[in-house]
Amino acid sequence: MKTDALERSAPILRVSDLGMRFGGVAALQGIGYDVVPGIIQAVIGPNGAGKTTLFNCISGVLAPSEGSIRFEDRQIQGLAPHRIAELGISRTFQHVALFKRMTVLENVMLGRHPRTRCGFFSTGFRFPRMRSEETQIRKKALEHLDFVRLADCAELPAGTLPLGKQKILEIARALATEPRLVLIDEPAGGLNMRETEDLGELIGRIKGLGITVMLVEHDMNLIMDISDRILVLHYGMVLASGTPEEIKENRAVIEAYLGMENDETADLRKPQKQESGY
Repeated sequence: MKTDALERSAPILRVSDLGMRFGGVAALQGIGYDVVPGIIQAVIGPNGAGKTTLFNCISGVLAPSEGSIRFEDRQIQGLAPHRIAELGISRTFQHVALFKRMTVLENVMLGRHPRTRCGFFSTGFRFPRMRSEETQIRKKALEHLDFVRLADCAELPAGTLPLGKQKILEIARALATEPRLVLIDEPAGGLNMRETEDLGELIGRIKGLGITVMLVEHDMNLIMDISDRILVLHYGMVLASGTPEEIKENRAVIEAYLGMENDETADLRKPQKQESGY
């Protein structure tokens, strides 16, 4: 998607003057940013920049201290997480949050909850409508597992999967809510190079479904390869935003990453792959 086309698109998410304080500490200050639909929007910044706090505010885990968040032109700040999920936003977490004794399939089936119609009463008495819906939930969950290439693990306990597959399972569970915007928080942490490449391919396929992706990640190779736009946070404020090419050349961004050469600044400076197409 070209930059000029992105600029003309109406935003799927609009964050305005967002602030989040914990006591006397301002984790976010005056955040204003639009996310247009159908892209991979990366959010980067040094540790403590406010990236996960921003995700927590968007997903309803935290109620922001000030400002507004609009999703598809509907104000959502302060709504409960389940309500925001029902509206079409799902997320994964920095630290894997699965039900590890449940099967892989059951974890994804739980993700379908915001899209179910039968309540607790119907579930307990196993009414025909509930049995029919459960069959459909299972079918859709298997489809999501097939999409992320975990269908062969469906009946395994989630806790027996290696870390890389557990992170993919979290993404499958997020997709099960049928989101229009998915927030993916540091999915490459702890993954090897091959797993990270597979993750990038999966995120690109999610974008191919028409789902907008917001991605917090420290792996700059992954960010530069797959992102359409990048938002840089520093000390809870917006430092810069732009295309990967613009961010890679931004001196303020380089200096924000400790002001010296390290793994992340090296990845920002070196030439990036051009064949990704995302």
